[in-house]
Formats: sequence, structure tokens, C-alpha cells
Amino acid sequence: MPFPRILITNDDSIHAPGIKHLWNALKEMADLTVVAPAHEQSAVSLSITIRQPLRIEKTEWSHDAKAWSVNGTPADCVKMALNVVFKEPPDLIVSGINCGSNSGRNVLYSGTVAAVIEGIMHNIPGIAFSCCENQNPDYRTAEKYVPAIVQHVLDYPMPAGTLLNVNFPCHAPNGIQGIKMAAQGKEYWMENFSERIHPTAGHSYYWLGAKLAEFEEDEESDVALLRKGYISAVPIRVQELTDHHYIRAHKALFEKLLAIK
Repeated sequence: MPFPRILITNDDSIHAPGIKHLWNALKEMADLTVVAPAHEQSAVSLSITIRQPLRIEKTEWSHDAKAWSVNGTPADCVKMALNVVFKEPPDLIVSGINCGSNSGRNVLYSGTVAAVIEGIMHNIPGIAFSCCENQNPDYRTAEKYVPAIVQHVLDYPMPAGTLLNVNFPCHAPNGIQGIKMAAQGKEYWMENFSERIHPTAGHSYYWLGAKLAEFEEDEESDVALLRKGYISAVPIRVQELTDHHYIRAHKALFEKLLAIK
């Protein structure tokens, strides 16, 4: 039986340690192709490059792996991979392993998750992997759990339009407690502006900065479970974005607006 064909990408760049751990985790079970940003692209979400040309370059990589770098965003990388590198679509897109959490509402900013969303829009299933620790993330521990999660998704395919967002907890004194299917939490990194003065021009400028916006979380949310030392896996549906409840509640009244004198 042929190996599944998997596209590996990320937002931390093709030279980031996390993506090499991801490749190492899957090298014995899949035909892997790496297409990732040439430079770090964290928090770019689903942005694409339209004001400059894109370049894709074959890159020397671990153990002569098939690898290309793109001078664009994670979404650009997936677009380039599907249109330039692959003759037939891959069976799965796997993104990460990200340095830092993509739990809670941070998925809306995440380039790691966005790469998988781009694949979903091409009807290719995907998994995003992230380590919650920003300083010295434990990629080696995360790497051990990746193959089983990927094999599960291959054996039991996600519904069309749904991706799996997996986060590994910070260094836990008692180790990994297990893995939980979870709901997306509320937590996210909010702005924390720092004002500076330009030394010669004299005008103000700002560093965006960040601080964690915390909320009361459901016990079954990814945020709560990660705090307890569990790996969290959230199925996120991106194909259907319509608020049908709002339509049902407001459709008749809203559509009378132009009739109001």
C-alpha cells in the first residue's frame, strides 16, 4: 500500500526547529514534501501576497528531503505547493510544530492554522500542531505523539471543511496527562502598545506588544485542558461561516429596510 502523500508547512520558517521535528515524526509513515516560508511569518493569519512576485526555491534540507521555500506567507506556500510542486493534490496538509500556543481565539491570528485553512479551501484535510511553550518548547515530546494523531485522521477522515487544531501543553511537572478532544477556548493575545519617540524625527511610533486576555473557560475547552497537562485537539469547521440563527431571526425585518420611507 503506497504511503500517504503529506505536505508539511508552517509559519516559523523552513529553518525553524519545529518543522524539522514534524518531518522527523512522519518520515517513516508518509511521502513528505516540505513547502514553507523562507522567513518567519507568525501571526499573518490567512494573508496572501499580491503586491510583489512570489518565488519558490528548492532548498537543501534534512536528509535530502523534498523541500522548497517561498518568499511569502503560509497561505502562499500552500497555494504554490498545490500549483507548482504537486501534480496531484496531497492526501493531507500538516502545519507546525509552532513555537507558541494556538489555543483559544489565537487561531484567528495564526499563520500555522491558516496554512491548513488554505488547504481546506482546496478540499484537502489538515492538522495544525503547536507547542504552548514560547521559550524552549519541548518539540521532542510533541514529536512522539504526532504520528498517532496523523494516522487517526488518515484512518478516520475529517468532515469536509473541518480541520484539526492540536496544541501540546507547556512543560508539565507530571508529564503529558493524555489527549482530549476539546472545544475552542476564549483566550487570546491582545494588544499591549508601547509608545516610543523617533530619535531624529521626533514623532511617536508604537510597538504593538501583547498581553494575554484571559477569561473564565469551559472545563472542556482547549485552554482549560492544556493547563491541566493534556494535549488538546479541536475540530474547527471553516467551510460554513454563516450565522443561520441570525438569518432566521432578522431576515424578514432586514429585507424590509428599502421599503421604509
